[in-house]
Amino acid sequence: MAHFAEIDDNGTVLRVVVVGDDIPVSGGGTLGDNDMHIDGEKWCISFFKGGVWKQTSYNSTFRKHYAGKGYVYDSSKDKFLLPQPYASWALDANDDWQAPVTYPTVTSYGTPDEDGMVDTYLITWDEPNLRWLAEDNSDPINNFYWNPSTSAWVSA
Repeated sequence: MAHFAEIDDNGTVLRVVVVGDDIPVSGGGTLGDNDMHIDGEKWCISFFKGGVWKQTSYNSTFRKHYAGKGYVYDSSKDKFLLPQPYASWALDANDDWQAPVTYPTVTSYGTPDEDGMVDTYLITWDEPNLRWLAEDNSDPINNFYWNPSTSAWVSA
């Protein structure tokens, strides 16, 4: 099956539809044999009575990501990008969103139990303060923020 994303004027994905691989394309063959063939987009425009359509790969073999509602199609890069998670985050050279502070290198705490397991922090991004936050699962729960200068969690 072929998958197509309908995009608005800003490149935001409105929906993703599935189209049969058996639709013929110019030059011979079918959609199933011709990824990103313009005839797939034309078929969607005709069948759905308009819109702007781009084929998306279910297993992400082309156009970076399998599109989903709210994703963004970047026409200059011919890629589907994940929605920007926070206003402060920027795309890196691989078109992946990165926080302005590198993700913490310490993600667990305590000593290993008899099975070698350690407790892990619940880590979230704090957009107003541009920092990583962590909670442990102790009773009572302890809260921390990440200090990138010392590479350590600080009690909040």
